[in-house]
Amino acid sequence: MTDFDFDLFVVGAGSGGVRAARIAAAHGARVAIAEEHRIGGTCVIRGCVPKKLLVYGAHFAEDLDDAAMFGWDVPHKRFDWLVLRDNVLAEVSRIEGAYGQTLGSHHVTIHKSRAVLTGPNQLRLDDGTTVTAGKILLAPGARPMLPEIPGVEHAITSNEVFHLERLPERIVIVGGGYIANEFAGVFHQFGAHVTVVNRSDTILRGYDEQVVDRLVKISLAKGIDFRFNSTFDSIERQDDGTLLCRMNGCEDIVADEVLFAIGRVPNTEGLGLDEIGVKRNERGGIIVDDQFRTSVPSVFAVGDVTDRIQLTPVAIREGHAFADTQFGGKPCTVDYDNIPSAVFSHPPIGAVGLTESEAKNKLGVIRTYTSDFRPMKNVLAGRNERSLYKLVVDEGSDRVVGIHMIGPDAPEILQAAAIAVKAQLTKADFDATIALHPSMAEELVLMR
Repeated sequence: MTDFDFDLFVVGAGSGGVRAARIAAAHGARVAIAEEHRIGGTCVIRGCVPKKLLVYGAHFAEDLDDAAMFGWDVPHKRFDWLVLRDNVLAEVSRIEGAYGQTLGSHHVTIHKSRAVLTGPNQLRLDDGTTVTAGKILLAPGARPMLPEIPGVEHAITSNEVFHLERLPERIVIVGGGYIANEFAGVFHQFGAHVTVVNRSDTILRGYDEQVVDRLVKISLAKGIDFRFNSTFDSIERQDDGTLLCRMNGCEDIVADEVLFAIGRVPNTEGLGLDEIGVKRNERGGIIVDDQFRTSVPSVFAVGDVTDRIQLTPVAIREGHAFADTQFGGKPCTVDYDNIPSAVFSHPPIGAVGLTESEAKNKLGVIRTYTSDFRPMKNVLAGRNERSLYKLVVDEGSDRVVGIHMIGPDAPEILQAAAIAVKAQLTKADFDATIALHPSMAEELVLMR
């Protein structure tokens, strides 16, 4: 590989690309990376990091209300969107700088440019420069989808939501996935009237139906509106600046902002993939084997661009495995079973393993255990909101094959609980564990 400019050239400095570049460089490879936007990718710049900071900010709305029952006098409650927005964007810039420093400390050459493949081992940068590499890793991520409807240019996606100049009084959020439900909770807590529009009557596909039903009921009780089995005919900007949503399946809606969160598509256009023979699936995702190799032997891909599991920790694990295999002499693959996930809704959801319906279809005879309770904090605050925890157990082996939770701090609890599912622990192991009291997490070992 010494005949090339680099041993590895990475396209895209998101979570997967940065990890692969850093680990490959640590193994002694000569590495370069190209990023046309900002280092850090979707998660750091316009995804999970800034979103979670907005979620934290939104929680204060109820916490300040609840504080009175705990003896705190909070006479004035006023929210300033611009303060939170600017602080979040400043934190994003700080993390972006840290990512760049990490790459620099590992002697990774950074090109702030778009890179297009012109051959199995060659790329062209924006300035016309041509570079060569023994291996090329594609990690350009994915982007939000937008429907082809008149007036869609008036709507925003999760890319723009962090830069709003003002907080909308009324917002329509389109979609039924985790992004839509998370922003629904956030904007409701900030004081906006939220209407969620979904083309079907099902939200959060892949999550346990009982847990999802609890979220819908809590959201409705909070005042979030849902319009199921509904689609858009058009969006019109009116003279007063508001948006008129012409609907099919429900009454027309007037709003200040329309946010589409209807899924994400791989960023594969214009990369030169077809020209050199890199195969893609029907959604444009790059097809790879278990070593992340594409149909071109010298070209690899990790992360959202492969259109498999669009989660940051998955991209990071894939990037690490790629670098260890190709440059570290430590061949490895990624185990995609029992990946924990969360929805940072209000309240949040945590899940790992099989849902009840999935377990019935796959295993046949199963047992389920549930704990439906009111958290201690909610009791004293006078808040009627209830949490729900569920264990799914294989009858034949007694293994806990799924854990599903909705309630305060569910994702934080779920991360540790996911270890038990991954380790194939049994319900008897849970029963033998002494509870940590008083806590919400103790419900996991008290279900009988």
